[in-house]
Amino acid sequence: MAADIALTDVFVELADTLVDDFDMAEFLHVLTERCVQVLDVSAAGLLLTDDQGSLQVVAASSERTRLLELFQLQSDAGPCLDCFRTGEAVSAADLTTTSSWPAFTARAAEAGFVSVHALPMRLRNEVIGALNLFDVRPGTLDRTRQRLGQALADIATIGLLQHRAIRRRDTLTEQLQTALNSRVLIEQAKGVVAERHAVDMAQAFTMMRAQARRSNQRLSNLAEAIVEGTATIAGEPTA
Repeated sequence: MAADIALTDVFVELADTLVDDFDMAEFLHVLTERCVQVLDVSAAGLLLTDDQGSLQVVAASSERTRLLELFQLQSDAGPCLDCFRTGEAVSAADLTTTSSWPAFTARAAEAGFVSVHALPMRLRNEVIGALNLFDVRPGTLDRTRQRLGQALADIATIGLLQHRAIRRRDTLTEQLQTALNSRVLIEQAKGVVAERHAVDMAQAFTMMRAQARRSNQRLSNLAEAIVEGTATIAGEPTA
């Protein structure tokens, strides 16, 4: 029962990405630590895609694991990369007997690892990374540990995608508010220019756009300066 309670705590811990003080780096590090604890492996590492879709090492339970993950990315070969590219689990029960990824196998041996198991971080058709389990002992993951490891990867994936969606929404909201604020400034500046030059609003806007281009300014910045009285349109009275 105690083990069940501890495992429940782990899932609750990994599911909670909506708190105000959510720390992504800490969350990812905790994920690798919990994998080592509950899956009985020697180390864990995590590769995730960045905003440009490139894989990055974002967390590792040990420094030697982090360096091995970096080596995989630099050499562009290894079980974790295969897992990410195929979206399927990749397992090497004994690296000393496999002919795949010779450079990775040699580097893993230097780090003391004999087996590796990579689990996809995937939600439906979107693969955002791979959760990688390393062990100093040869052997496969039994079905229970495989399912548990994938469950940990899945719940972390859901949390990360949810966090990314919230971040994108907040960014979009901020961008929209900025656009609205700029529009208000432009309308105010058009009124200032129209009054001073005795032109209509459409002409005032044309004059502002022409000046912004000539001075290589953003239209919103020019509008703000006109409203504040620190800029004038060419030919406009300065008094």
